[in-house]
Amino acid sequence: MSRITVSRHRVFAFAAQLAKFGMVGLVGFAVDITVFNLLRATVFSPDNLDSGPIWAKVVSTILAILANWVGNRYWTFSKDRQSQTVREGLEFFAVSLAGMGIGLACLWVSHYVLGHTSVLADNISSNVIGLLLGAVFRFVLYRYWVFSPARRPVAAARTATGSIRLPARPERGLVTER
Repeated sequence: MSRITVSRHRVFAFAAQLAKFGMVGLVGFAVDITVFNLLRATVFSPDNLDSGPIWAKVVSTILAILANWVGNRYWTFSKDRQSQTVREGLEFFAVSLAGMGIGLACLWVSHYVLGHTSVLADNISSNVIGLLLGAVFRFVLYRYWVFSPARRPVAAARTATGSIRLPARPERGLVTER
């Protein structure tokens, strides 16, 4: 296989994974924005509670994180998911909470520092700017930490004589040309 073919394959594989991540993210976004706006208009209205928009965003984001974990675990990163589901879930949740912090920081700065308190301003700061910055952060950490193929345990195989043989791991970046 030529070096160009391998590079092209890796680019297409990365693009496909990024597209899946985006589609899962759209589902999470729909959950997030719907719940956020419902809560902000009712239970967590700024008229009822000064910090209402922040609490609405916390609740909506946690629900979106749960939806995203399922989508990313079973679709986007399905071939790289870990056998230790609890550990993977906790790591996913930790990265997602940090990503949520990015969105909350954008909302807080816009709402409380800059004084942009309209529903539109709250949505732009948290659901556009904060979401985009958080998505880049989350994708990188999901890909290279939570669902990293390098973290999968190496399976040992028994030979015909009963001894254990460890599979050879191909060196990353090595390309053989024909």
